[in-house]
Amino acid sequence: MRAAIYKGTALRIRPIMITVLSVIIGMLPILWGSGTGSEVMQRIAAPMIGGMISTTILGLLVLPTLYYLWKGRALRHLP
Repeated sequence: MRAAIYKGTALRIRPIMITVLSVIIGMLPILWGSGTGSEVMQRIAAPMIGGMISTTILGLLVLPTLYYLWKGRALRHLP
C-alpha cells in the first residue's frame, strides 16, 4: 500500500506543481502592484497565494499520510 501511495503522489506532483506555480506567479504582480485599486486586489491576491501553498502541502503530504494511517489500521484489523 505504501508503494501505491508513493507512486500516486509521484504521478500527481508535476501537474499539481505546474498549476500552483502558474497561479502564484500570476498573482505576484497583483500582490506587488501599486496602481489604482491595488489595495483591494492585494487583499485578494495574498490569501489566494497562501491558499495555493497550503492546499499543495495538504494534497501532497498530509492527505496521503492520513490515507495511509486510516487504511493501514483497517487492513490490520482484517482477519
